[in-house]
Formats: sequence, structure tokens, C-alpha cells
Amino acid sequence: MAIEHWLIEHKDFPTLEIAYSGERLAGVDEVGRGPLIGSVVAAAVILDPAQPIDGLIDSKKLTARKREALDSQIRERALAFAVAEASAAEVDALNIYHATHLAMRRAIDALAPAAEYLLVDGNKLPDHLLPGQAVVKGDSRHCAIAAASILAKVARDAQMVALDECYPEYGFARHKGYPTKEHLTALAAHGPLAEHRRSFAPVQRQLALL
Repeated sequence: MAIEHWLIEHKDFPTLEIAYSGERLAGVDEVGRGPLIGSVVAAAVILDPAQPIDGLIDSKKLTARKREALDSQIRERALAFAVAEASAAEVDALNIYHATHLAMRRAIDALAPAAEYLLVDGNKLPDHLLPGQAVVKGDSRHCAIAAASILAKVARDAQMVALDECYPEYGFARHKGYPTKEHLTALAAHGPLAEHRRSFAPVQRQLALL
């Protein structure tokens, strides 16, 4: 399957033009920039032309069950994949923008075989030595980026479910750490946890009350 067959038609954007024609193109995406707690998680995926995967689209458009099924297929069929993260402490130390790019670089560097070219969701490349291009709405425009978004989403959601088992009063399994009304109410009632991002304003406000 040629790279052009991995393109996803998007009505709001022109057809994606890629300055690479080989087989070691890695899609890169992240999940977890907005939550108040936990790591930001990134994934990098090199799809295998010999083992196509149907149904790869932006992870946010899939049900949890479908994401998990595709996660298994990606791990079984991809030429290479890697999931990495930057911790809440790194988010606080670096800021969320730089921590997100750190997680992306870690995922890229963990690929075996290594990538030759990067397609990164968003409008900025993560300062990696490899050539590549940033793609706005990339998880809706290219299957490799969509695959990365699925791996990252499944991994981070699993972290939130695990955290929910330790602290059920916060509702992490439902809101996944995002600043929903439920999360903010629990934060006010019970205070920040060690895993909360102290640099984020709602957490800062609660810490100031302690």
C-alpha cells in the first residue's frame, strides 16, 4: 500500500502533500495536553504497507471499544510503534508545550526500525533531527497519525482508569482528568493529588487555599 493510500480525505483541507515516498514514515500524535493531572502521552507509528488496517481515523471520533480494538491491530500489524510520555512533574518544569514535544521525541526515538520521515499532528515539529512536516488536523488526514492518536489515547485513558481505582472520589475514569465540572468540584472538595499538574491554574488555586 503506497503512502498516498494512507491519506484520509478531509473536506476542510486540501489533499496532503508529503515530501517523502519511502516506507518508514512515522505518524506522531499526543493526548493529554488539556487535563489537570497525569502525564502527557505521545505515540509514533510506522504503518506496514503489507498489513493495512481499516478504520483508522482520529481517536476522538471512535468509541472506547473501537479504539481498543484498533489499538490491538496497530500493535500487531504496524512495522513499528512506540508510546512514551512526559510526567506531570515534567509538565510543571517545562510547560505543557515543551513537555508534549519531549514525549513525542521519546516516542520517535523508541521506534525500531527507526523512522526516516515524520508526520506530526499540529502546527509545530518537536525539534527532532529527522525531517518531517507538521500537519494541522493530521489525525483526520493521515492514517499513520490517526494510528498514533489511537495508541496515545488508549494508553492515557488506561492511566486514568488506574488512577480512578486509587481515588474513586475524583471520577477520573469518566472525565479522564480534563477540567470538567465534576473534576473541579472534586478538586475543591478533596484537594490536589501528587499526580496533579501544579502549574495549571485550577490546581494552583486549590494549592493556594491549603
